[in-house]
Amino acid sequence: MNLYEARPPIVADERTQLIGWLDLQRVLVRHKLEGLSPADEHRALLPQSPLMTPAGLVSHLRWVEHLWFEVVYRDVPRDQNPAFRKDVENAEMLVPGVPLSELLDQYDAQWARSNEIVAAHSLDDIAQDPEFQPSLRWIVIHMVEETARHVGHLDAMRELADGQTGYY
Repeated sequence: MNLYEARPPIVADERTQLIGWLDLQRVLVRHKLEGLSPADEHRALLPQSPLMTPAGLVSHLRWVEHLWFEVVYRDVPRDQNPAFRKDVENAEMLVPGVPLSELLDQYDAQWARSNEIVAAHSLDDIAQDPEFQPSLRWIVIHMVEETARHVGHLDAMRELADGQTGYY
């Protein structure tokens, strides 16, 4: 895919642009990891962040999508998401031995589900979680920020792993 073509239209309605920018960041996750050696998939590359591996970060992104669109917005039970485990901190990032390709496929499936949820509701609708009730618009904007921040982490990890750089 030509990543310049993956950008949302310059002129479009709010929903198209919000989901377009979020989808671009999601596509960049996979792009940043193309050709990464299997030895680097589970290697901690940022010295101060021993849990942040490329594979762990993809798993985290998958579960963050689940947290916001499913747990907060739809109010599905929290025990379906490892981020809520009390016995293990950052459990959603602990994926030793799980191939990166499998984690990327799980992430793709989760963001497809997230997009289905967004498509079926108004951006003004309020989350069903009894403790935190942002609008769907707030959640989508937050996910653009969250995903883009982690794309930056993947960019840095990739450069440290094998020298690959680039805006896209």
